[in-house]
Parts: sequence; structure tokens; C-alpha cells
Amino acid sequence: MIIPHQHWYAVHDGDPRAATLYERHYSCVNLKARRRTKDKRICGPGEKLVLLTVDCRALFVWRKAKRPDLADQQGVYCSIFHNESDTLSSTLILEAEQLAWQRWPDQRLYTYINPAKVKSPNPGYCFKAAGWHQCGQTQGNLIILEKYPEGSQPPPG
Repeated sequence: MIIPHQHWYAVHDGDPRAATLYERHYSCVNLKARRRTKDKRICGPGEKLVLLTVDCRALFVWRKAKRPDLADQQGVYCSIFHNESDTLSSTLILEAEQLAWQRWPDQRLYTYINPAKVKSPNPGYCFKAAGWHQCGQTQGNLIILEKYPEGSQPPPG
């Protein structure tokens, strides 16, 4: 369903338009194998919310794991964000956050940024402009960014 004045709408994992955008994201794995198969799913198992902009030029994927991931992170994970549209990335992120919190109220949001794969001298800048904060780094040097719902505080420690 498309909501007026909203950029995002939900699509199914496997939507070919979403798969095409994912194939241009730095995290896309085994592109040659993906192109040989009809299965265009871009998410693993579990709860997910796949968002595509109305113009099909931006993709956002939220995933909710049942237990902490490999870097011991908990919450709702932005596994893919790719923007080829004219809309500011921070605007799209802020809107995607609201959709995530509608589905998973009061949950911590987090993502990983690979500084070796982005051109920006400030990796994750679009997330930071949307109010996200760096909360750590993985052993593989991925930057961990997070955001909590307004009025919610991160756990102590």
C-alpha cells in the first residue's frame, strides 16, 4: 500500500525491483550466482520489512533476529540501505525508522557500515545526520551505529 507523501512502501522479499537495487549495494554477495537463479530474495530467514521507494530508486531492509547476532548486537537491524534517488538519505532513513518502530515498537535500531566500501570520508554520515550514534566497532572493523526510540535510553554499561 502506498501512503500519500511517504517515500516508502513495503514489498515482498524476492521483489525483482528490490533485488536489482540490492545487486548494486556493496554488501551484495555472489552476484554472478544470484543472476543465474530465479530466486531474487535478498533477506535471510526471520522477521523482515523490505521497503522500496515509490520511484524504485531506493531500498531499505529491516531484520529482527530472535537472538544477538555475531557481533552480539540486539534489536532491529538495517541490513541494506541503498539510495539512488534524489531524496536525501537522512530523510529516507528517518521515514524508514518510523515504519520499523510501527512494526517493532520500542526496539533499538542498529546497522553496520563498512568504511572500506563507502566513498565518504565520514562513513555512515547519512545515518548520523538522521540522529544515529556510533556505539562500537566489530573485530572486522565494521562501524556499528544505533538509534533508540525517542524517550528511550540505551541500557547502562
